Amino acid sequence: MFNLDGRVALVTGGSRGIGKAVVEGLARAGAKVAFVYRSSKEAADAMVSELAEQNFETFAIQGDVSSKDDAERIVAEVVEKWERIDILVNNAGIIKDGLLATMEKEDWQAVIDTNLTGVYNFAQSVMRQMMSQRYGRIISVSSVAAEFGNQGQVNYAASKGGIQGLTRCLATEVGRRNITVNAVAPGFIETDMTVAVRNAAEGEIKKRISVRRLGKPEDIANAVVFLASEEAGYVTGHVLTVDGGLTLGGF
Repeated sequence: MFNLDGRVALVTGGSRGIGKAVVEGLARAGAKVAFVYRSSKEAADAMVSELAEQNFETFAIQGDVSSKDDAERIVAEVVEKWERIDILVNNAGIIKDGLLATMEKEDWQAVIDTNLTGVYNFAQSVMRQMMSQRYGRIISVSSVAAEFGNQGQVNYAASKGGIQGLTRCLATEVGRRNITVNAVAPGFIETDMTVAVRNAAEGEIKKRISVRRLGKPEDIANAVVFLASEEAGYVTGHVLTVDGGLTLGGF
């Protein structure tokens, strides 16, 4: 198991699904973990209590990742509480699928603002702290949809493709400060966001996955914990695909 003792992590979209698994994975590895939730305070508080019973130190902060003011406030709260931020996991994301011909501008903008601009907001907000401490791990959750086209997901694919480009460029800017920047690209994962697709075609999807199963949030969390670890210190600018072999033959 990777050892993150003494490290401080911040996870966006951390109260459910992949984000919740990431928070739990980082905490089990020894990190103190703050996580951002948007609206479900009850679920976030319950999660903090559950982890506290296992002697893990976490706290939840409400905020909207698409707001730069919220990002700066949240980063400041974490630094005030724990004096540093070593790991940023940009996980918050939404989908508003629809064909481009009929897509409302609001649906385009909401996905870009949350999925892509949210990464910019938090990465820039932690940058001064990470540069001053000369250490950092920035890990963003992209998607295999960024590289393999899927009907009705032009906004989602654009946002996730933007994350991959941002990751590679930012890695070149901050590597000399001992900051690595990577992304994880999940395939089909069992979360609330994939319920509709799974209900319609889970059997067919599994046939196209080499390992013949859907991914679990923990599969993504394991990859994130690795990229956050000392053992991944020579990995940067990389997009790690975690899809069970789905994209080996394309969609």
